[in-house]
Amino acid sequence: MPVRFAICNEVFGGWDFARVGATAKALGYDGLELAPFTLAPAITELTPARRRELVNQAATAGVDIVGLHWLLAHTTGFHLTSPDAGVQTRTADYLIALTRACRDLGGDVMVFGSPAQRSRLPGVSAAHALDAAAATLERVLPALDDCRVNLCLEPLTRDETDFMNTCADALALITRLGHPRVVLHLDVKAMSAESAPVPDTIRRHAGHAGHFHANDPNRKGPGMGAVDFVPIFAALRQSGYKGWVSVEPFDYAPDPETVARKSIDYMRRCIGDLVI
Repeated sequence: MPVRFAICNEVFGGWDFARVGATAKALGYDGLELAPFTLAPAITELTPARRRELVNQAATAGVDIVGLHWLLAHTTGFHLTSPDAGVQTRTADYLIALTRACRDLGGDVMVFGSPAQRSRLPGVSAAHALDAAAATLERVLPALDDCRVNLCLEPLTRDETDFMNTCADALALITRLGHPRVVLHLDVKAMSAESAPVPDTIRRHAGHAGHFHANDPNRKGPGMGAVDFVPIFAALRQSGYKGWVSVEPFDYAPDPETVARKSIDYMRRCIGDLVI
């Protein structure tokens, strides 16, 4: 099963982007997934010249820019589930700007996690939060089409947010929007909090998935916790998933390069252990 491995660039902290690309490639990764806050204070401040420079540096390193995640992290004034029409408009406009940046960087995936910017505000019911999220994202749909970018909605655990905690929750919003470029994101840490085993969740939902994050509930990289990835890769293969497998840890100890190396070495061993 040919698997394309990527890694999230924030793992490498304040490293120069060219060094990140070269290191990732040397370790065996073919893609980089970018957090916008590592590129500029706001995506609208990422100039066309800098966008071209990043594309050229990735090409020189031999890695693809997969897309963006942590879309609203370290921003202010944006919120997915706000009932305020002005906030909805500003949030949609910023997501459109992110979509265009993703295209300019050569990516075609945007992962909507950003738990702080989607949790329900005081007095907002689950139903009204869903209405607000749909109203906000509907404004973004034409840009997704124009830029050929997929927006991947990421379920997150109840420890992180009270909105969109399960794959079923995300699919309710995806179904509501009814657009082929709004798809599901699968994350091992998040799926570990669902009632079914992670491989079962993958087999049930992989047909809706546009992207995949490899990590562990302990917030470390794959292979650095209790989760066995052999059945996970078996489920991905059985489900016909053909997208990226992107490493997204949150604990970078002892150092970024060690985390990146251990993660990809472990995943390759797991794939080698699959019964053909």
